Amino acid sequence: MTTVESASSAIAAPPKPPLNLRSLALQALALAIVVAIGAWLVHNATANLAARNIASGFGFLGDTAGFAISEGVLPYEPSDSYARAFAAGVANTLRAALPAVALATLLGLVLGIAQISRNALVRLLSRGVVDIVRNVPLLVQVLLWYFALTELLPGTDMPLHVDEVIFLSKEGLQLAVPELTASQAVVPLALTVVLPWLAWLAKPWRRLTLPATLLAVVAVWLLWPDSWQHPQPSAFGISGGATLSPEWLALVIALTQYSGVYCAEIVRAGLQAVPRGQWEATHALSLTRGQALRQVIIPQSLRVIVPPYTSLVMNTIKNSSLAVAIGYPDIVSAATTALNQNGQAIECIAIIAAVYLALNLLTALVMGIVNARVQLKER
Repeated sequence: MTTVESASSAIAAPPKPPLNLRSLALQALALAIVVAIGAWLVHNATANLAARNIASGFGFLGDTAGFAISEGVLPYEPSDSYARAFAAGVANTLRAALPAVALATLLGLVLGIAQISRNALVRLLSRGVVDIVRNVPLLVQVLLWYFALTELLPGTDMPLHVDEVIFLSKEGLQLAVPELTASQAVVPLALTVVLPWLAWLAKPWRRLTLPATLLAVVAVWLLWPDSWQHPQPSAFGISGGATLSPEWLALVIALTQYSGVYCAEIVRAGLQAVPRGQWEATHALSLTRGQALRQVIIPQSLRVIVPPYTSLVMNTIKNSSLAVAIGYPDIVSAATTALNQNGQAIECIAIIAAVYLALNLLTALVMGIVNARVQLKER
């Protein structure tokens, strides 16, 4: 009994350290100083604005915006309020940032694996792409792609096209889209969500079910609609279908390649962080290179990859603000236009900061959950 009691006392949790009142007092004092400085700045700004008869506060959000937004996923008219204009800007920011993050992830995965390839030519080419792209400023890349799309592509009278499905010209990329009502779109949307989830649950057959499921989802979207809306070229441009503007294309392509090469370095570092013994174990089990990466190496490398990848996603979202340089109507463009109209610079800049802060905090929350899932579980 004495042995059992001594063993249990040996593994008992250590006692909590005593409360450090001095440390708490210093922290409270520092917080009070920060709050006091912030309150003084707000009071000083309010007094100066009032002395110059400049309106302050966020009451202007209910006023009519009076300016147009050239494109977007959220319906908006110049007669709508400033709040609606800002919401349309946020939607456009996500419309560019989210595809860029997804495409940069795929590009980074491919280039990262290529950098540890056994083929010397593949390693050299991937290394060259990474070194060149990451050493050119992102703003320069955005402008280069924008000028390339608007100057080098043919006009709307002779666009590059694939049958009547895809048209590429100086106006951007026009795609044929299915004509579906809200009720008709329920079935393909439901299958798009449910089928991949069911395929992921089928763990022993996941390698076979996931590709088949993706093909099935594509087939549903192609075969389910009764009719399609095709782009129609004319003397005045191309009408019909879905349009991706040159501004959107330039921004997404530049963000994809810039973030993709940094993602490649993160992937390469994560793969090389896996102990050499794990690689040798896969060879001993006669696994192919692809099987070793999918089943052993990449799952172990995720605990190294996810933290810097989180910073990469956050930076990509923030870098989308460079859209203002080429006229893409994101939140920065909407807030800048509103600022020029009503003169309420502090409020408009605060809205921009709050939007990017909220997006990055949400990203950090989601990626924190992912990071916790991929960490090694200690027993």
